[in-house]
Amino acid sequence: MIKTGFGIIDEIDMNKDYSEYEPQKYNCIFIDEDAYLNDWWPQLCGMKTFFHNMDRSETALARYGVTIIPPESLPVFLGIVSGDSRINSDEHLSELARVIQKAIESGKHMIHFGV
Repeated sequence: MIKTGFGIIDEIDMNKDYSEYEPQKYNCIFIDEDAYLNDWWPQLCGMKTFFHNMDRSETALARYGVTIIPPESLPVFLGIVSGDSRINSDEHLSELARVIQKAIESGKHMIHFGV
């Protein structure tokens, strides 16, 4: 199982390069990359994100790098995760939905560490 991590950035630094692998700093939770991202990919491609820093506007996730997911994209991401029928049987997936909801409620950016 290849794991990919998601966490919350407490305070976004618009000038920072987030390329360094620091999942512990953002209290990341991990899901199985192969099991989920391939299935979600068409929907993720419609989600505005940033790769490595806030100057690299993209869509979807940097599967082999770092993605910053802005607050305005989090409801889309939550819909993708919550709409997956496996959410009821995978505790990591339901935890991801809780983390996304927490980020939405606090107006925070999320960070994704690819494989």
